Amino acid sequence: MTGSQYRSGVPDNWFVDPVQLGVPGVRRVVEGDDTQLAWQTDALCSQTDPEAFFPEKGGSTRDAKRICASCDVRTECLEYALHNDERFGIWGGLSERERRKLKRQAS
Repeated sequence: MTGSQYRSGVPDNWFVDPVQLGVPGVRRVVEGDDTQLAWQTDALCSQTDPEAFFPEKGGSTRDAKRICASCDVRTECLEYALHNDERFGIWGGLSERERRKLKRQAS
């Protein structure tokens, strides 16, 4: 059996680059990349249900904060939320109320 007969059912372009797919944790670092939101490709929240990060008023934030606690880009996420005055949801492991308190303390 020749190589071409063995691979007859496999297309030549079978390999898919995980960077091109946007797989979290697999990002090509480009020198001078000033993309403000590049950190989001590595965010664990992008792999989970967004409703956990935007609970209804009085709803639990526990699940979202647990995910944030192990996220590699938690700091970038929190900085983004503070800089852009995000008023809803869990960002960088902090709720809206916790972010407001943090901003007051920094003033």
